[in-house]
Amino acid sequence: MKPAPFDYVRPGSLDDALAALSGDPGAKVLAGGQSLVPLLSMRLAAPSTLVDINGLPGLDSVEVTDDGVRVGALARHADVLAHDEAARVQPLLRLALSHVAHATIRNRGTTVGSIVHADAAAEMPVVLRLLGGSVDVAGPGGARTVPADELYVGPLESSLAHDEIATSAFFPALAPGARVAFAEIARRHGDYALVGAAALVDGDTVRVGFVSVNDVPTVVDLTGVATEDLGDAALAQLDPTDDIHATAAYRAQLVRVLTARVVREATTDE
Repeated sequence: MKPAPFDYVRPGSLDDALAALSGDPGAKVLAGGQSLVPLLSMRLAAPSTLVDINGLPGLDSVEVTDDGVRVGALARHADVLAHDEAARVQPLLRLALSHVAHATIRNRGTTVGSIVHADAAAEMPVVLRLLGGSVDVAGPGGARTVPADELYVGPLESSLAHDEIATSAFFPALAPGARVAFAEIARRHGDYALVGAAALVDGDTVRVGFVSVNDVPTVVDLTGVATEDLGDAALAQLDPTDDIHATAAYRAQLVRVLTARVVREATTDE
């Protein structure tokens, strides 16, 4: 299929981009386009205007400090994946990004775009939630910071207003002594995960985030749970469902297996 007709604008400044969004309630932001363009082609999305932000200056940076990693709205997955300092300060970024789609998609897709697309089958939204990160947003009322725990409000739905643009995402640094791990199962490398799991172990605190299980990116606290009970304890806080890719029972079993695997990897040197 071909997309429904739409207008196209490529603003040269953030203010112009915000004005374009404010002037058309049916407008949609285009960054990497690796999520949006397929939806357009299948007519699952039909914006009246595409506001292409790829011409905006200063949004393609990856900035690393001792506090964490800030990823600009136009930084591509491949740029973040290849950034050695980002991987040193927050190793979960590289672990998760290596599972994102294929190289050609990572070369074009943006990490921030994936985050605000709010797909529970994508890796980076749950990474942001697990790490307690945030998204900086610009809008007509000025700038604001949205904590990851307040970002996802429903399936493919974030708390950003229509006329706001996410300008960056912040991933806190890994605390001294903390460990992370990531694993997922997909039918083929590069496909969306049937189930994915990311673990963060910091002292006695154990938290695990899940991909493709609930309809929003979900993190559960497994602190104090015995090793043999980790999977069932996680499932008590999750709601796996059937779809064309896997049954709920199969997803539940993958949750059991992957939860134990990532917690083990984050707590041992195996």
